Amino acid sequence: MKKGDFIWGGLFLAFCIILVIPSTREAFITFTSDHKLIGGFLKFSILASMGELLARRVGNGEWSFPSYFITRGVVWGTLGVVITIIFTIFATGVMKAQAIHILPFDGVAVGFAFFTATLMNATFAPTFMYTHRISDTYLDMKSEGVKDITLTKVVKRIDTAGFVTFVVMKTIPFFWIPAHTLTFLLPSEYRVLVAAMLSIALGLILTISKKKQSKVA
Repeated sequence: MKKGDFIWGGLFLAFCIILVIPSTREAFITFTSDHKLIGGFLKFSILASMGELLARRVGNGEWSFPSYFITRGVVWGTLGVVITIIFTIFATGVMKAQAIHILPFDGVAVGFAFFTATLMNATFAPTFMYTHRISDTYLDMKSEGVKDITLTKVVKRIDTAGFVTFVVMKTIPFFWIPAHTLTFLLPSEYRVLVAAMLSIALGLILTISKKKQSKVA
């Protein structure tokens, strides 16, 4: 165990304690419910950044900050805002589709959660994760001192085949759809929070995937 392990674990434990104590949990939920987009930004910028740090610890055996760490946190926060909106769009859309019998099991919580998770991950998730891969790769190239970075250069750097075969074909059906099915079984005020906590897993998955790509290269 290293000092960084205790610091990271302590921060995560502190966040969990906030959610366990009724008074602080109520204050947190009230704030993020009243300011949904700000809440989404803060949840993802903090928790997903912690996920990236943990992934580097697991992958390298050492704690270290990635280049442009603050910028990456802002990117995560921006993606958190998008996810907050997307959760509402898909949840509302599935409920409407069930109500007018386009989708079955109207009023069945598990059916609603499964359809929402499946449709969201089958359509929005690949675009979301590839967009994040683009921003991450751009910052990596910038930190390496690459000149005249263009979108074409960034996309060529990405192992798109590996992204599709691993992130899309494996993590979406075997992790994200089950995980988000459980998420959409929760009351709406907790869904983005749980998704933000799952972003720690997403940070691990994307970082490990990128590490595998670099080994192949």
